[in-house]
Amino acid sequence: MTEKRTSFVPKSGLTRLDRKGKQKSSFSKQLLIIDDDPDITLTFKRGLETVSENNDKLFEVYSFNDPIDALSNFESNFYDLLLIDINMPKMNGFELSKQILERDLDVKICFMSSGQINEEALRENYPMLSIGCFIRKPVEIEELVRKLRAELE
Repeated sequence: MTEKRTSFVPKSGLTRLDRKGKQKSSFSKQLLIIDDDPDITLTFKRGLETVSENNDKLFEVYSFNDPIDALSNFESNFYDLLLIDINMPKMNGFELSKQILERDLDVKICFMSSGQINEEALRENYPMLSIGCFIRKPVEIEELVRKLRAELE
């Protein structure tokens, strides 16, 4: 299966600033989705990029299907929220998050999984990890948008 990833260079006009004052596109929020299933990243990306409010897109979405590739290409202070699958080959979502948070303490993270999540046990095993929301797959795009908006507020 061919690995897909999106470019980190915004393609539209640069009119707004990111969290640290760098220019970014006119989209409201920058999201990064990391999931080893290309169908998930593509479906979420397409679904989230169609959401708009007052004719402005709410999200600009980037994605990776390989956590190692995502980590090596991660840009600090660019993303508003990361949506990370827990169960991935090479590196699980918690280890990836731990390493990303060493580079960017302010980014928000939502974890997703198709399995059951024991949040209490997770917090015991990863006490230093800033755990945001949990999303259980499969999820409807409308529910995903609701949870992401709540986490970003």
